[in-house]
Amino acid sequence: MTKDRQIQIDLPRDVREILAALRSAGYEAFAVGGCVRDSLLGRIPDDWDITTSASPQEVKQVFRRTVDTGLQHGTVTVLQSGTGYEVTTYRVDGNYSDGRHPDSVTFTRSLAEDLCRRDFTINAMAYAPQEGLVDLFGGRQDLADGVIRAVGEPERRFSEDALRMMRAVRFSAQLGFSIAPETFAAIRELAPTLARVSAERIRVELVKTLLSTHPERIREMYEAGLTAVFLPELDACMRVPQNHPHHVYTVGEHILRSVCAVRADTVLRLTMLLHDIGKAQTRTTDENGTDHFYGHAERSAEMAQEILRRLRFDNETREKTVRLVQAHDRMIAQTPAAVRKAAAKIGPDLFPLLLEVKEADLAAQSDHCREEKAEAIRAVRSLYEQILADADCLTLKDLAVNGSDLIRDGARPGPGLGKILGALLEEVQEEPSRNTRAYLLARARELRGMSRDPGNA
Repeated sequence: MTKDRQIQIDLPRDVREILAALRSAGYEAFAVGGCVRDSLLGRIPDDWDITTSASPQEVKQVFRRTVDTGLQHGTVTVLQSGTGYEVTTYRVDGNYSDGRHPDSVTFTRSLAEDLCRRDFTINAMAYAPQEGLVDLFGGRQDLADGVIRAVGEPERRFSEDALRMMRAVRFSAQLGFSIAPETFAAIRELAPTLARVSAERIRVELVKTLLSTHPERIREMYEAGLTAVFLPELDACMRVPQNHPHHVYTVGEHILRSVCAVRADTVLRLTMLLHDIGKAQTRTTDENGTDHFYGHAERSAEMAQEILRRLRFDNETREKTVRLVQAHDRMIAQTPAAVRKAAAKIGPDLFPLLLEVKEADLAAQSDHCREEKAEAIRAVRSLYEQILADADCLTLKDLAVNGSDLIRDGARPGPGLGKILGALLEEVQEEPSRNTRAYLLARARELRGMSRDPGNA
């Protein structure tokens, strides 16, 4: 067993106490996996996993408060100071017939046997104060070199759980590491087996990659054939040129660069990933050889809806993303009235995000008219900030009157009432000073008188 006692990791008190309790009872115990990796990188781990030679029942005998979270896989959650810590018995996995779960799990007393089943070398290190760092597969060197490398035979690791192929790219994106050539070659060979993995698990890895410091590594998912399984629409975009003065990259490359240009927010980065996804289906080329993508925003919104449903995104994320995709290419005139109407149409909650989307879209375009387009976005943002400062009316709920007020003033319920409210809102969006009860009631009477709809007479 390769040990380095010179390595010192500052373990939380609860973790030290759990390790000490297991060792006092005669068992081995180590912090293991991602918490060791992050500690060596100087990061604060999100959680701490512990591995031990004690069986699940033996772990339960050592600690007073435990929860049976995965006994069949050897995991017991130990409650310490109100926090749960997963304690898992050393184990050897059997075959993975379904490409995710082992057909059988055999508990072992060997830490080495347990570590060799883990996914990547940087996640296959263990630590305890007495032994120091246990590193059997060169994980510490791979951390130093910035390499994601599968433990042992990569084909075997990925056959055990196909999602590990996406995890390799995700760790690469989060850490800024490269993927070892033999590991990447195995991903390319086995990429089609990702189809065995549930949409929910794929979604989690996709979002983690998108929110990483290097979301452009999704390009590696494309190059390895992974996106062909869960996002074939992106593959189509990677092959579509944009022969147009405003563009310099293929549609797919533009998409990836725009993802990098927006801040790390799930809705924003999903929007940039999908904002031009319909261009592959809407491309036309005129007699001068210039490409056009008429209607691509609407088609992209339709496809975004389909894709996000397929990947099991929640309703709120899907709804916001689709609205932004549909609006991303909308022109907004640089006048207060136009900005009020645009904010009302997309929704005051999403309008600031739409401006971020437009900026990211621009950042991934050519230099053609770049400063003019950037200035237009800045002007719209400035106008919107002033609109907010002035508390201008943007939506029906901001009007000084509502439907009940109009009915009490003589209007009849029905479709005509909604039309009148809509007309009043448009007038107030044009001129905010009109948003007074007296003006709106008088104007509503005029509109009722002008209407030919007997329901409003």
